[in-house]
Amino acid sequence: MDEPLRILYISHYFPPEVNAPAVRVSEMAKHWADQGAEVTILTCFPNHPSGIIPKEYKGLWRLRENHGRTKVIRTYVYAAPNKGFLRRILNYLSFTASSLVLGLPMIGKTDVVIATSPQFFVGIAGYIISRIKRSKFIFEVRDLWPEEIVAVGALKNKLAIRFLESLEMFLYRKADLVVTVARGAMETLKARGVPESKLALIPNGVDIDFIHNNAYGGKVRDSLNLQDKFVIGYVGTHGMAHKLDTLIEAASILQNENNIRFLLVGDGAEKESLIELAARLNLKNVIFHDQVGRDRIPEFYGACDICLVPLRKVGIFTRNIPSKIYEIMAAGRPIVISTDGESRKLVEAAEAGIGATPEDANDLSEKIMHLYHSNESRVKMGHNGYAFVLANSSRKRLSEYYFEILNGMAGEKIMIADVKCPMPSAENKIRTLDEVKALV
Repeated sequence: MDEPLRILYISHYFPPEVNAPAVRVSEMAKHWADQGAEVTILTCFPNHPSGIIPKEYKGLWRLRENHGRTKVIRTYVYAAPNKGFLRRILNYLSFTASSLVLGLPMIGKTDVVIATSPQFFVGIAGYIISRIKRSKFIFEVRDLWPEEIVAVGALKNKLAIRFLESLEMFLYRKADLVVTVARGAMETLKARGVPESKLALIPNGVDIDFIHNNAYGGKVRDSLNLQDKFVIGYVGTHGMAHKLDTLIEAASILQNENNIRFLLVGDGAEKESLIELAARLNLKNVIFHDQVGRDRIPEFYGACDICLVPLRKVGIFTRNIPSKIYEIMAAGRPIVISTDGESRKLVEAAEAGIGATPEDANDLSEKIMHLYHSNESRVKMGHNGYAFVLANSSRKRLSEYYFEILNGMAGEKIMIADVKCPMPSAENKIRTLDEVKALV
């Protein structure tokens, strides 16, 4: 293409928010802009997960700003904390509406429109804008809605579920390409009738240098008086999907281990109840820390001796791969992963951690103590995880592959059927890992 590729990326989340969708969108957009594309982000004013809009954005209906080389258009959102189904739906729908009413007039020509979930109402905006702009429409599926919100008990109304399911299938039909971030999600969509020729797998990755080069946790340990403690950390959203009360119960089991501390960093719908649970159990070995900016996350990984990745014991979560897995690996920390399925398979294939039974505090505490007593295992797992992401999970490399797809679609140089998964499957990663270990 003689002219730069023009990409519109629609996301409910974007920095300064620090959740996984915000990070993926901002890092992908940066790499595409570095490759010469004109990238515009259409997003709302930051308010996740607290429901509080920062003072510099308060009272605004729309705003144009820059994020590095990326153009950002922000439009109105009904700000709501990440809890309570009705208010969250209003939060989602308000941005979808404002993105069309307020955002569309600010958007110039575009070749490709990408709408990324969660939430998937942005897909409606993406589809409408792509038709108006006569551009290709990509629906990027991070989480399978409404299946996931049903699985955690956030939605029970059968009529609402059927409506959302029909909306979901509509978006799959209308999209020129459906991008998933996990193989399990891709297989689910194929089983629902989405043609394989319309599907592409572009996994989550990590900015390896950013995480690895900043994963020194000495300042964090000093500030929290953890210099001589064994720290078990969870960094991320305290939400319904993560079943963090199991972590608190494991802390209760291990409360007589005077050298062990549990560190929970972040915010979310369940945080208040978790703090109350720890108080009822009179736990002195649990530290709750506020959510931190993206620039400090590597420090907190670096402050941990073990990092935890828990999920509910629900079938749909066996098809997910939380993006924090890649970040923990990049930080060189061992993982205890409390879930089954694709993400556990990945961690074990990479030899970067061990699995625990989901929602089982006794098993979780046993796995923690196993690693507590084996410094050699922890060091080896941390080394293996770092080697794994070097071989397979560079965000830069994934963005380059994605960019090739976008260029091909916009220029009609490739057929959608030519789109293939860029990364090897978990089953054949050990060979690649062994090759890279020699370089680390």
